[in-house]
Amino acid sequence: MPVKSPDPKAVVLLFHWQATWVGLLVLGASLAALVWYAGAVRRLGRVRPGGEGSQARKWSPYTSASFVVGVLIVAYVFDGGIAHYQEDNFTTHAVQLLLLFYVAPPLLAAGTPVRLALLTSRGGIERALLHSLHSRLARVLSHPIVGFVAAVATLYVYLLTPVYAASERHPLLLAYAQVQILVVSSLLWWAVVGRDALPRVLGFGWRFALVFGSIPFVGFLGVGIAAATSPLYPAGNTLVDTHQGGNVFWGLGVLFVVAMATYLFVEWAREEQRRAEQGDRQLDAALAVARSMALPAEEGGSAGEGGTSGGEPAPGRLAPG
Repeated sequence: MPVKSPDPKAVVLLFHWQATWVGLLVLGASLAALVWYAGAVRRLGRVRPGGEGSQARKWSPYTSASFVVGVLIVAYVFDGGIAHYQEDNFTTHAVQLLLLFYVAPPLLAAGTPVRLALLTSRGGIERALLHSLHSRLARVLSHPIVGFVAAVATLYVYLLTPVYAASERHPLLLAYAQVQILVVSSLLWWAVVGRDALPRVLGFGWRFALVFGSIPFVGFLGVGIAAATSPLYPAGNTLVDTHQGGNVFWGLGVLFVVAMATYLFVEWAREEQRRAEQGDRQLDAALAVARSMALPAEEGGSAGEGGTSGGEPAPGRLAPG
């Protein structure tokens, strides 16, 4: 009989990889995403012979690194050693869910794959992307409330209903639940990061509200699990493991929220600095225009005074006899 909630081993977590068909599908999709991203960045760096003004565009290595790390985290969640314990250890599974909810989506969003696709696509693909971004469905899905409600509701339904126990018995349902958590949390964090090409651009007020608004919902969920009187999956998890998983859920959730809030604060400070510098440049330009307009007037006034004191007498004075 299998042991309930076995203790995870570091060797398995770090070096073990799953050979399930779900893992192979995710691994193939991850490799395809990385190959496409690298090819798109390379194409963007080439000079396009498109006429006057065509030039290569630089792509930030930090942006590329964010996308690559995000893809690797998704691959690890589905294929790595952490997935070895997803059906037997609830604490490990809670870490899985947090990686899909709080870590991978912001990193993928910071990689701005949609913007990269728009910059490197041509013809029908570019038109299809633009049409999708301007569609009514995209406007609805990019609304901050939609992403927030969908992400939080998915976690609550998955963990506080019989869906979790059913997913532990059926690998296909478990894979679907994890994919849905990744997708709906991407709707939320893509809007919060705010760097990619999106139908809606949120101000920092909205973005801070979404980040801090997730604390009570995820915190209450973790505290509720930590106070459970029976395991969420009695056939595979112990009550101690369930309580530990709940504590990890709300503890790491708060830590991830603090990290995201710090990122937003840095971005807000940079945006304010850019606005201040832009205002200074506009003021300098306005002063330069004012000086250039004032100089000819001063020169004209000086010339007029010189002409009066020269050959002709000034008004009210008699010319020498």
